[in-house]
Amino acid sequence: MAQNNNPDAHMILVEEALDIIMGHVAETPVEEVVSWRAVGRPLARDVATDIDLAPFANSAMDGYAVHARDLAEADDGHPVVLEVVGHEAAGHVFEGPVGEGQTVRIMTGAPVPEGIDAVVKYEIVEVFDGDGNEGSHVAFRKPACVGENIREAGLEARRGDVVMRVGEVVTPAGAGLLANAGAHTVAVHRAPRVGIISLGTELVDGSVVPARGQIRDVNAPALMASACDAGAEPTLYGIAPDDEDRICELVRRAARECDVVVTSGGASAGDYDYVTALVQREGEVLFDRISMRPGKAVTFGMLDGTPFFGLSGNPAGAFIGFELFVRPAIRKMLGHSELFRPVQTARVTHDVKKRQARRFYNRARVERDVQTGELEVTQAPTQNSAMLVDLHRGNCLLMMPDGEGGAQAGDEVSVLRYDLPEGTVL
Repeated sequence: MAQNNNPDAHMILVEEALDIIMGHVAETPVEEVVSWRAVGRPLARDVATDIDLAPFANSAMDGYAVHARDLAEADDGHPVVLEVVGHEAAGHVFEGPVGEGQTVRIMTGAPVPEGIDAVVKYEIVEVFDGDGNEGSHVAFRKPACVGENIREAGLEARRGDVVMRVGEVVTPAGAGLLANAGAHTVAVHRAPRVGIISLGTELVDGSVVPARGQIRDVNAPALMASACDAGAEPTLYGIAPDDEDRICELVRRAARECDVVVTSGGASAGDYDYVTALVQREGEVLFDRISMRPGKAVTFGMLDGTPFFGLSGNPAGAFIGFELFVRPAIRKMLGHSELFRPVQTARVTHDVKKRQARRFYNRARVERDVQTGELEVTQAPTQNSAMLVDLHRGNCLLMMPDGEGGAQAGDEVSVLRYDLPEGTVL
């Protein structure tokens, strides 16, 4: 039988690639961080409160603390007048008894005095004499309900209750909840360290004016930013020229020092695919082609126990490859349950041609029609893989499924929203 030298014959589907990746990445070790620094990260351990939340019954507003029974007969024609025997602000405790016919001026958040069962808001209480504080008399023209404007002790949680569970993502409000529960620090999975390497003799740093035959390295900053956005800590290992020893040195070093290695460029069927050869020789290549466009040349493997991603050298292909494959892997390492960007349906505003059987991810922008309220998607006028401007100004990838055939204007299509966080309800 003749050998099949067509590299496309070894392409796998996007879903197969994701299954392989997810089967080879694991959560990073657990570390303790200050609670507010955990924002955006899922908890690795449950957090229980060490006190009741709230720790004491307190006033929900500024007003007067009363016995509800004292105001049972109050109305416009027969106001009830009570003596003000104290003033209680937040952080202060009124220690004395509040007897029949008496009230305490109270501020929001202050502890409710012993035996008090209602707070009447300040705006509906009339000052009968004095200034409304201790020694004054105030009038009430309507009854009060038991429990009115009082936040009971333990309203949010009782001591020992779990207030945030494993896998819950810490939000800014959640950081406050954790502080209230006494959790100065919390356990989270360490942010994965991602090593970024650009491959290609033609590449120069962005600060350099390129000479003829040279191009600025745009993949490294885009991938570094993508790694940060995913919750990882990226390290730039620089540009490696088309030299096998230099490439191998950088990739081996990154694999030793990082949790994930990502290269861009040099992952093709050309003469300088040293990086895939390295992983094949010293580790394991699990796949090196995916049935997709752009960026079909995606290599994934394990090198010294470290997941390795070799992405396309084309900027759009590298960005999309990171979004589809590296980002979900990072999120799994962080302990997230939601791994993938949201996908929604929109009507395409124009015909979309598709002559290949691969999955297409076309750069596009989805917007809501102001008249019909329907979502409409328009793809960028050019799908040139060397350009990033349409990814920057767009907000989605128009997904054309595997198999041949395109779409006509007005058809419903699926769009992947790379501008929205995972788990967004659309």
